[in-house]
Amino acid sequence: MGACSMAAAFKLSRRKSITHSTLITSQSLKMYAPASPFSRPLPTGDRTQSNLYRQVGVETSISGASPHQLVKLLLDGFFEALTDGRGAMRKGDIEAKAQALSRALRIVDEGLKASLDLQAGGELAQNLHGLYTYVCLRLTQANLRNDEAILDECQNLMQPIRDAWQNIKPTQTDVVRGGMEVHA
Repeated sequence: MGACSMAAAFKLSRRKSITHSTLITSQSLKMYAPASPFSRPLPTGDRTQSNLYRQVGVETSISGASPHQLVKLLLDGFFEALTDGRGAMRKGDIEAKAQALSRALRIVDEGLKASLDLQAGGELAQNLHGLYTYVCLRLTQANLRNDEAILDECQNLMQPIRDAWQNIKPTQTDVVRGGMEVHA
């Protein structure tokens, strides 16, 4: 095979290779889109871009967080979702309100309440379970009724929990980075 025909064959095979890998990448992006913030098309607008940066920051915080820090992050996320829901409620943006209040509800139900150890936690865990169940009910009612007073009630119920978690100093064994214990 001559040098010219080898070069032509290389260009053709490279073009096919690029086209094939592009197809695989497109399919991979569709397959992983819900799980990765980087595989979604970049939305336009400043607020949406800042949400992507915030999401990356949250994911970075979670990866190296202790259980104590994870609960603090959940509580911070709850209050942020509550604030977003209140703002959407005032604007009359039903979709954004439903998304924000659903996020707050999921944080309480699937994060805080689900992580309780009712056997080991005793009466305290039972009381928190009851509180979280009530807050979930009230968030659902606030969403259905567009009632900011119920959001105020949820905020007032959860604020002492948040304050208590922020005042707890983590022990040395609570500080974990990348699967390794770090003693301060």
